[in-house]
Amino acid sequence: KEKTVKSKVGEKVGLPCCHEIPSSESLHNYRVYWQKNTTEVVLAYAEGKMISKHERYENRTQMDSRNLTLWISPVEILDNGSYQCVVQRLNFPQNPVVVCDERVTFTVTADFSKPNITAEVSANTCESTEMVVTCSSHGGFPRPEMSGALNNKSVVWNASWVSESSLSPYNITGKLLLNMTKDVSITCSIEYNGFAKSTSLLLRKTNDCVVPTAPPSYNVITASSIIIIIFFLAITLLARYLPRHGKCSSFFKKQSLTA
Repeated sequence: KEKTVKSKVGEKVGLPCCHEIPSSESLHNYRVYWQKNTTEVVLAYAEGKMISKHERYENRTQMDSRNLTLWISPVEILDNGSYQCVVQRLNFPQNPVVVCDERVTFTVTADFSKPNITAEVSANTCESTEMVVTCSSHGGFPRPEMSGALNNKSVVWNASWVSESSLSPYNITGKLLLNMTKDVSITCSIEYNGFAKSTSLLLRKTNDCVVPTAPPSYNVITASSIIIIIFFLAITLLARYLPRHGKCSSFFKKQSLTA
């Protein structure tokens, strides 16, 4: 069965080989090839000396001289892939004998940023609020899956991914159109290589309603009109009465003086 090793970017990892050199022998009796994807030689040893090393692994790899473990540090995303350890025993003067040839699958993980949720109101009425909700995360590997929940019920995000290549960090963005009649709790989760990160946000229904003022009823208008008319009639009568009353008073004063 093919072995699988997992590690995160920046860590130190050891890829196991299929052979361990007995204590009675040494690396001088062997040829060891560590290859990636069957074509790229990571490093190679013959008769105890390094005969080849890939420039991308320079200063990042070393091999244990006894159990032939390939150590990589720090791990990079580009290290992700299938490795092969081939060991030959040198039986002079006979031809070398292959003592083991085994593959190791190395799975590299780079952490994604904590998902970021934003919401924008696209339409609003007294009854409901329409929102465009966006969830985004970046800088991780491998390609993630996005899931979500609305008030603890599953929702499907319309997700899209961006990456320069199959062995580059991924950015993911998901969108959701919500028609809200009340406040809701939204959760966005990013899952990758057995790891997960989540963010939750409480979305509040906006209430920018302006209730129209009811026009005054017919009875109110009629009553108001009658009151105004009576008021003006009263003022008119007073205006006519007061001048006459003033004349009568002056007449009586003159009569008194004559007597």
